[in-house]
Amino acid sequence: MLIDTHAHLNYADLYGDTDALLREIRAAGVGIVVNVGWNYHSSALAARQAAEHGGLYFAAGFHPSNLADYAEGDLERIAALLRERKGVAVGEIGLDYHYEGTDEAAQKRAFAAQLELSDALGLPFIVHSRDAAADTLRILRDNRAKLSHGGVMHCFSGSPETAKEYLRLGLYISFAGPVTFKNARRLDEVAKIVPADRILAETDSPYLAPEPFRGTRNTPKNVKKIYEKLAALRGEEPAALEEQIERNARALFPKLGEETL
Repeated sequence: MLIDTHAHLNYADLYGDTDALLREIRAAGVGIVVNVGWNYHSSALAARQAAEHGGLYFAAGFHPSNLADYAEGDLERIAALLRERKGVAVGEIGLDYHYEGTDEAAQKRAFAAQLELSDALGLPFIVHSRDAAADTLRILRDNRAKLSHGGVMHCFSGSPETAKEYLRLGLYISFAGPVTFKNARRLDEVAKIVPADRILAETDSPYLAPEPFRGTRNTPKNVKKIYEKLAALRGEEPAALEEQIERNARALFPKLGEETL
């Protein structure tokens, strides 16, 4: 069974009819999708979608670029969502220094606070890191005692050396559409060195559609292209990698159930 460990189906204005979308995804062989929030409202929508559809689970949290949306009490509301049966992770959280005028200090505080929430809830976390590798590593190392429930570096785009540092912290490495791009030589190397029990795959829909769909709106039905590229890079049979990634996803997200799309 194919699992998309990170997508944003909670863009209702982009995807429209959730039932029709999930039929397309199921027809492509995808059994489970983790639907990820970026603020309270998107997290609440992801939770509602998961409650209404088998095989759809959710993560809830504040993306570093969406901290302007934060209102007093939102972390408590996020925590309440994640106590629901299908809330599998705190996320996505982390650091993003890509845009001019970024409040780096606020991002660091929010990242650390949500790592603490992950630990308090006994749930793993999903990390977004963009142009902020050094600070991301520092905060994770400083909070090493709060990482015992696991975490994943989503849509990894860094170097093999950086990947090894995250692996030393016990984290998973997840690959998205960029691993299929023709100029992804550095990611090719990372895909070859990640241990079998630490690799995951995702689409990050609606972003970063893989080849040959690059430039189009992405959906979880495209996750098979990422599995195929990873298997080719690692010299593995696609079916064997599919089974391994399912084991890994269930190990990281123990609240994933047996129901499928």
